Amino acid sequence: MTRCACHAFFMRPKSSCHRTELVRRHQHQLGTTMKTILQAGLFAFATLTAQVAVAQDTIRFAVTDIDGMEALQKEMGPFKDAFEAASGLKVEFFPVSGRTIAVEAMAADQIDFVLTGPAEYVVFNARLKAQPVVTWNRPDYYANVVVLDASPVKSAADLKGQKISFGEIGSTSQHLSPASILAEAGLVYGTDYEPVFLKRNVAMEALIAGDIAAIGLNKTHIDQITEKFPDQKLRVLLKGGELPNDVLLASASVAPEVVDAVRKTFTEHGDELLAAITATEENAKFIGGGFTATVTDADYDNVRKMFENVGVTEFTQILGE
Repeated sequence: MTRCACHAFFMRPKSSCHRTELVRRHQHQLGTTMKTILQAGLFAFATLTAQVAVAQDTIRFAVTDIDGMEALQKEMGPFKDAFEAASGLKVEFFPVSGRTIAVEAMAADQIDFVLTGPAEYVVFNARLKAQPVVTWNRPDYYANVVVLDASPVKSAADLKGQKISFGEIGSTSQHLSPASILAEAGLVYGTDYEPVFLKRNVAMEALIAGDIAAIGLNKTHIDQITEKFPDQKLRVLLKGGELPNDVLLASASVAPEVVDAVRKTFTEHGDELLAAITATEENAKFIGGGFTATVTDADYDNVRKMFENVGVTEFTQILGE
């Protein structure tokens, strides 16, 4: 065979049957590859869905004013048992040693639900977009400014230039609300009087000694002080209105159906849950209360106003921590 003939032989176009076979093989290989990819994707999705479902069977729960796991189990153990039985969800306690730590734990996705006070809710919402789920209502939840019954102080104006003691810095009923009551009476926080922060019993002793002129506190604390100091009589100088209640809030990362399930449990099993909560002495403040599942963020706008009355206009930090 000559070179030209040989060249012509090897360059001869392939038959249409041969081309068809190549196309068929390519399509088969492509189909097999796509099937493998689809199967892998479906498996990954199913695995992820299963993981989410498992994760949502358990809710991680914290309480900002209970310090440590032992106290959390003691004070909230009966509630945990009752809630699990009513909801079908498992509750995993997450102990915190302060309000700021609770905020940071939620920011780190370590907790799902937190029971906290009105002022703390405002911070959780501002920083993390946490939303209210249900309020834990307590009767007689309002703030007062009190003086000794024998005190010469007869009106808010008489407190000008005096020292007034508040409880925990940033507390709704022991600081923000009493300061707001005084503001409504015409006294500017930190200008018309000097705010100091003393423990209740220490504040009472200072009041008796004449070192301070008044104390800001809630109704429950008045009852406790009266019991501790039976020989002393207090007079309510100023009384505030009913305060927004403690609130169970949810992280923005919690699935809406889980939030709905938690809210529904409180709505349908409120009596059982309240009985479990008030079974421990530490939760006596909730006796006679209940739960409100229609709570909205707007219900806490007056707490934001209270912050402003003590000079705070951004709500991303827990006061005093």
